[in-house]
Amino acid sequence: MIIMRNPVEAASDSAYQAVAQRLVAAEMVVHLRYADTGGTSLVNTHPFTQDGRAFAHNGVVGDLDRIEERLGSNRAMVMGGTDSERFFALITLAIRDAGGDVRAGIKEVVEEYELYSLNFVIGELGNIWAFRYPEKNPLLLLRRGAGGPSGDAHLDHADSAGTLRLHSDDAAEVPLVVIASEQISEEPGWEEIASGELIHVGQDLEVDREMIVSGPPRHPMVLSHRAVKSQSYV
Repeated sequence: MIIMRNPVEAASDSAYQAVAQRLVAAEMVVHLRYADTGGTSLVNTHPFTQDGRAFAHNGVVGDLDRIEERLGSNRAMVMGGTDSERFFALITLAIRDAGGDVRAGIKEVVEEYELYSLNFVIGELGNIWAFRYPEKNPLLLLRRGAGGPSGDAHLDHADSAGTLRLHSDDAAEVPLVVIASEQISEEPGWEEIASGELIHVGQDLEVDREMIVSGPPRHPMVLSHRAVKSQSYV
């Protein structure tokens, strides 16, 4: 696993630009977002890593005192000040308790704490999990066959603001699964991940979908107007 993090705007980061234009990998987790809980610093920058997994999150979790108490002597797993890294540590502990079952670990903790929203991706070698709950922030899925709809096209898209571009020459020859908080190509086939739905993508690119939570959060969290705005997109 190679992790590259920097607490600056991606468009102004020459190192990020250089790597993003040349990266070749079976799995990629890219996280571009506003900061909300915790200061802007390297230790607070996503993705976080624990037990060989990477975690990227767009959302807000409360009950930080409860989370700290639950972590106990495992508090050293958390290097920074974010709610996201603390919540990841809870999931990591639950996965350990479940004998390494990531699905079971996620299910154990998603309903137990105050939250505004959970929108996260967990990646480990050969596996990706994604979860959205409740419906406040979007999360989308694209299952793309080799070459796309035409059968021979690479993947290329730039957003209307000119701040995000996605390009893959290899996509003309190999299938892809893309999970994103906004539709980052104009191709057909994008599917909405439902509130409470857990997605798993394995090495064969088969997509498993399971509703693990229904209804509104047990412990809903109310944000200020500014904090809501910061949650618009990853």
